[in-house]
Amino acid sequence: MPIIQSLDRALQILDLFDEQNPELRITEMSVRMNLHKSTLHSLLKTLQMHGYIEQDEASGKYRLGLKLLERGQFLLQNMDIRAVARKTLEELSRTTGQTTHLVIRDGREGVYIDKVEGEKAAIRYSRIGRRVPLHTSAVGKVLAGFLPPEELKALLADYAFVRHTPNTITDREAFLAEIERVRMEGYATDREENEPGVRCVAAPVFDHAGKIAGAISISTLASAVGDEALQSLAVQLVQGAKDVSGAMGFRQSG
Repeated sequence: MPIIQSLDRALQILDLFDEQNPELRITEMSVRMNLHKSTLHSLLKTLQMHGYIEQDEASGKYRLGLKLLERGQFLLQNMDIRAVARKTLEELSRTTGQTTHLVIRDGREGVYIDKVEGEKAAIRYSRIGRRVPLHTSAVGKVLAGFLPPEELKALLADYAFVRHTPNTITDREAFLAEIERVRMEGYATDREENEPGVRCVAAPVFDHAGKIAGAISISTLASAVGDEALQSLAVQLVQGAKDVSGAMGFRQSG
Protein backbone atom coordinates (compact mmCIF):
# COMPACT_ATOMS: atom_id res chain seq x y z
CA MET A 1 0.00 0.00 0.00
CA PRO A 2 1.54 3.36 -1.01
CA ILE A 3 2.28 5.92 1.72
CA ILE A 4 1.44 9.58 1.23
CA GLN A 5 4.78 11.16 2.07
CA SER A 6 3.51 14.58 3.10
CA LEU A 7 0.93 13.09 5.44
CA ASP A 8 3.51 10.72 6.90
CA ARG A 9 5.86 13.64 7.56
CA ALA A 10 3.10 15.73 9.14
CA LEU A 11 2.30 12.91 11.56
CA GLN A 12 5.99 12.51 12.35
CA ILE A 13 6.07 16.20 13.28
CA LEU A 14 3.27 15.71 15.81
CA ASP A 15 5.13 12.73 17.31
CA LEU A 16 8.19 14.90 18.02
CA PHE A 17 6.38 16.62 20.89
CA ASP A 18 6.24 14.90 24.28
CA GLU A 19 6.66 15.62 27.99
CA GLN A 20 10.37 16.31 27.55
CA ASN A 21 9.83 18.40 24.41
CA PRO A 22 6.62 20.42 24.73
CA GLU A 23 8.05 23.16 22.47
CA LEU A 24 10.55 22.89 19.61
CA ARG A 25 12.31 25.22 17.19
CA ILE A 26 12.15 24.50 13.49
CA THR A 27 15.92 23.92 13.48
CA GLU A 28 15.57 21.16 16.08
CA MET A 29 12.76 19.51 14.13
CA SER A 30 14.76 19.74 10.92
CA VAL A 31 17.68 17.87 12.48
CA ARG A 32 15.51 15.19 14.09
CA MET A 33 13.57 14.50 10.90
CA ASN A 34 16.53 14.99 8.56
CA LEU A 35 14.31 17.30 6.56
CA HIS A 36 15.12 20.62 4.88
CA LYS A 37 13.72 23.61 6.79
CA SER A 38 11.82 24.94 3.75
CA THR A 39 9.90 21.67 3.40
CA LEU A 40 9.32 21.48 7.13
CA HIS A 41 8.09 25.07 7.22
CA SER A 42 5.39 24.30 4.63
CA LEU A 43 4.21 21.30 6.63
CA LEU A 44 4.13 23.32 9.85
CA LYS A 45 2.12 26.10 8.22
CA THR A 46 -0.43 23.56 7.00
CA LEU A 47 -0.74 21.99 10.46
CA GLN A 48 -0.96 25.47 11.98
CA MET A 49 -3.74 26.46 9.59
CA HIS A 50 -5.81 23.51 10.81
CA GLY A 51 -5.07 24.11 14.49
CA TYR A 52 -2.86 21.08 15.11
CA ILE A 53 0.27 23.18 15.65
CA GLU A 54 0.75 26.59 17.29
CA GLN A 55 3.71 28.96 17.22
CA ASP A 56 4.76 31.23 20.04
CA GLU A 57 5.22 34.68 18.50
CA ALA A 58 7.84 35.76 21.04
CA SER A 59 10.12 32.71 20.99
CA GLY A 60 9.30 31.35 17.56
CA LYS A 61 8.95 27.87 19.03
CA TYR A 62 6.23 25.48 17.95
CA ARG A 63 3.90 23.44 20.17
CA LEU A 64 0.90 21.18 19.73
CA GLY A 65 -2.37 22.98 19.00
CA LEU A 66 -5.71 22.84 20.77
CA LYS A 67 -7.29 20.96 17.87
CA LEU A 68 -5.54 17.82 19.11
CA LEU A 69 -7.12 18.26 22.53
CA GLU A 70 -10.51 18.71 20.88
CA ARG A 71 -10.10 15.54 18.81
CA GLY A 72 -8.74 13.64 21.82
CA GLN A 73 -11.70 14.64 23.98
CA PHE A 74 -14.08 13.53 21.23
CA LEU A 75 -12.37 10.15 21.12
CA LEU A 76 -12.48 9.72 24.89
CA GLN A 77 -16.14 10.73 25.11
CA ASN A 78 -17.03 8.02 22.63
CA MET A 79 -15.25 5.24 24.47
CA ASP A 80 -18.12 3.44 26.18
CA ILE A 81 -15.84 1.71 28.65
CA ARG A 82 -14.69 5.06 30.00
CA ALA A 83 -18.24 6.22 30.68
CA VAL A 84 -19.21 2.88 32.22
CA ALA A 85 -16.14 2.60 34.46
CA ARG A 86 -16.09 6.16 35.76
CA LYS A 87 -18.47 5.62 38.70
CA THR A 88 -16.50 2.58 39.86
CA LEU A 89 -13.18 4.43 39.62
CA GLU A 90 -14.60 7.26 41.72
CA GLU A 91 -16.03 4.88 44.31
CA LEU A 92 -12.81 2.90 44.63
CA SER A 93 -10.79 6.08 44.96
CA ARG A 94 -13.19 7.40 47.60
CA THR A 95 -13.21 4.23 49.72
CA THR A 96 -9.48 3.48 49.47
CA GLY A 97 -8.08 7.01 49.29
CA GLN A 98 -5.81 5.85 46.47
CA THR A 99 -5.52 6.81 42.80
CA THR A 100 -7.48 4.64 40.37
CA HIS A 101 -6.98 4.20 36.63
CA LEU A 102 -8.67 2.80 33.57
CA VAL A 103 -6.29 1.43 30.94
CA ILE A 104 -6.79 -0.11 27.49
CA ARG A 105 -4.29 -1.91 25.27
CA ASP A 106 -2.83 -0.34 22.15
CA GLY A 107 -0.47 -2.83 20.54
CA ARG A 108 2.25 -3.76 23.03
CA GLU A 109 1.45 -0.98 25.48
CA GLY A 110 -1.28 0.03 27.86
CA VAL A 111 -2.78 3.52 27.54
CA TYR A 112 -4.32 5.39 30.48
CA ILE A 113 -7.73 6.69 29.38
CA ASP A 114 -9.10 7.77 32.77
CA LYS A 115 -7.83 8.54 36.25
CA VAL A 116 -9.26 9.56 39.63
CA GLU A 117 -6.89 11.01 42.22
CA GLY A 118 -7.24 9.65 45.75
CA GLU A 119 -7.11 11.78 48.88
CA LYS A 120 -4.20 9.78 50.28
CA ALA A 121 -2.36 9.57 46.98
CA ALA A 122 1.07 11.06 46.52
CA ILE A 123 1.54 9.53 43.06
CA ARG A 124 1.70 11.93 40.16
CA TYR A 125 3.54 9.92 37.47
CA SER A 126 0.37 8.80 35.71
CA ARG A 127 -1.73 10.91 33.37
CA ILE A 128 -4.44 10.33 30.80
CA GLY A 129 -2.76 9.43 27.52
CA ARG A 130 0.39 8.05 29.17
CA ARG A 131 1.61 4.69 27.86
CA VAL A 132 3.03 1.86 29.90
CA PRO A 133 4.76 -1.38 28.80
CA LEU A 134 2.75 -4.56 29.26
CA HIS A 135 5.50 -6.50 31.05
CA THR A 136 6.28 -3.87 33.71
CA SER A 137 2.79 -3.02 34.95
CA ALA A 138 -0.13 -4.66 36.70
CA VAL A 139 -2.52 -3.34 34.05
CA GLY A 140 -0.24 -4.64 31.30
CA LYS A 141 -0.15 -8.11 32.80
CA VAL A 142 -3.95 -8.13 32.89
CA LEU A 143 -4.31 -6.84 29.33
CA ALA A 144 -1.93 -9.50 28.06
CA GLY A 145 -2.96 -12.29 30.40
CA PHE A 146 -6.58 -12.53 29.33
CA LEU A 147 -5.93 -12.53 25.59
CA PRO A 148 -6.68 -15.67 23.54
CA PRO A 149 -3.56 -17.91 23.27
CA GLU A 150 -2.86 -17.19 19.60
CA GLU A 151 -3.22 -13.44 20.10
CA LEU A 152 -0.90 -13.56 23.10
CA LYS A 153 1.64 -15.56 21.09
CA ALA A 154 1.62 -12.96 18.33
CA LEU A 155 1.85 -10.13 20.85
CA LEU A 156 4.97 -11.59 22.47
CA ALA A 157 6.77 -12.42 19.23
CA ASP A 158 10.03 -10.43 19.38
CA TYR A 159 8.74 -8.54 22.42
CA ALA A 160 11.46 -6.48 24.12
CA PHE A 161 11.47 -7.05 27.87
CA VAL A 162 13.21 -3.80 28.76
CA ARG A 163 14.25 -3.42 32.40
CA HIS A 164 12.73 -0.38 34.15
CA THR A 165 13.64 -1.21 37.75
CA PRO A 166 15.53 -4.03 39.53
CA ASN A 167 12.16 -5.82 39.93
CA THR A 168 11.14 -5.75 36.24
CA ILE A 169 10.41 -9.09 34.56
CA THR A 170 12.97 -9.38 31.79
CA ASP A 171 12.27 -12.65 29.96
CA ARG A 172 9.40 -14.35 28.17
CA GLU A 173 9.16 -17.47 30.34
CA ALA A 174 8.99 -15.49 33.57
CA PHE A 175 6.33 -13.23 32.06
CA LEU A 176 4.25 -16.21 30.89
CA ALA A 177 4.46 -17.71 34.37
CA GLU A 178 3.40 -14.40 35.87
CA ILE A 179 0.35 -13.97 33.66
CA GLU A 180 -0.67 -17.58 34.30
CA ARG A 181 -0.80 -16.64 37.98
CA VAL A 182 -2.79 -13.55 37.03
CA ARG A 183 -5.37 -15.68 35.21
CA MET A 184 -5.68 -18.02 38.19
CA GLU A 185 -5.99 -15.28 40.82
CA GLY A 186 -8.05 -12.88 38.71
CA TYR A 187 -5.84 -9.86 39.31
CA ALA A 188 -2.25 -8.68 38.81
CA THR A 189 0.29 -6.87 40.94
CA ASP A 190 3.16 -4.55 40.08
CA ARG A 191 5.72 -4.60 42.88
CA GLU A 192 7.86 -1.62 41.92
CA GLU A 193 8.43 -3.16 38.49
CA ASN A 194 7.68 -0.04 36.47
CA GLU A 195 8.30 2.86 38.87
CA PRO A 196 10.52 2.71 41.98
CA GLY A 197 8.46 3.16 45.11
CA VAL A 198 5.12 2.45 43.40
CA ARG A 199 3.04 -0.71 43.79
CA CYS A 200 -0.20 -1.36 41.91
CA VAL A 201 -2.96 -3.92 41.61
CA ALA A 202 -5.09 -4.34 38.50
CA ALA A 203 -8.12 -6.40 37.47
CA PRO A 204 -9.67 -7.16 34.07
CA VAL A 205 -12.77 -5.66 32.50
CA PHE A 206 -14.57 -7.81 29.92
CA ASP A 207 -17.02 -6.76 27.22
CA HIS A 208 -20.34 -8.35 26.27
CA ALA A 209 -18.53 -10.95 24.14
CA GLY A 210 -16.26 -12.00 26.98
CA LYS A 211 -13.18 -10.36 25.49
CA ILE A 212 -10.73 -8.32 27.55
CA ALA A 213 -11.75 -4.69 27.09
CA GLY A 214 -9.49 -2.97 29.58
CA ALA A 215 -8.11 -2.99 33.10
CA ILE A 216 -8.78 -0.93 36.19
CA SER A 217 -6.06 -0.40 38.77
CA ILE A 218 -5.19 1.09 42.13
CA SER A 219 -1.75 2.67 42.55
CA THR A 220 -0.06 3.01 45.92
CA LEU A 221 3.22 4.03 47.50
CA ALA A 222 5.25 1.01 48.55
CA SER A 223 6.30 2.86 51.69
CA ALA A 224 2.69 3.39 52.76
CA VAL A 225 0.91 0.17 51.74
CA GLY A 226 2.14 -3.25 52.90
CA ASP A 227 1.33 -6.69 51.53
CA GLU A 228 -1.78 -7.20 53.65
CA ALA A 229 -3.20 -3.81 52.74
CA LEU A 230 -2.42 -4.40 49.05
CA GLN A 231 -4.30 -7.70 49.20
CA SER A 232 -7.30 -5.92 50.71
CA LEU A 233 -7.20 -3.38 47.88
CA ALA A 234 -7.08 -6.23 45.36
CA VAL A 235 -10.29 -7.72 46.76
CA GLN A 236 -12.12 -4.42 46.38
CA LEU A 237 -10.66 -3.89 42.92
CA VAL A 238 -11.71 -7.31 41.61
CA GLN A 239 -15.29 -6.66 42.70
CA GLY A 240 -15.21 -3.24 41.07
CA ALA A 241 -13.92 -4.75 37.83
CA LYS A 242 -16.73 -7.31 37.91
CA ASP A 243 -19.25 -4.49 38.31
CA VAL A 244 -17.82 -2.67 35.29
CA SER A 245 -17.76 -5.88 33.24
CA GLY A 246 -21.39 -6.52 34.12
CA ALA A 247 -22.31 -3.00 33.05
CA MET A 248 -20.50 -3.70 29.75
CA GLY A 249 -22.82 -6.68 29.20
CA PHE A 250 -20.46 -9.44 30.34
CA ARG A 251 -22.13 -12.45 31.91
CA GLN A 252 -19.94 -14.88 33.88
CA SER A 253 -20.51 -18.45 32.72
CA GLY A 254 -21.06 -21.15 35.29
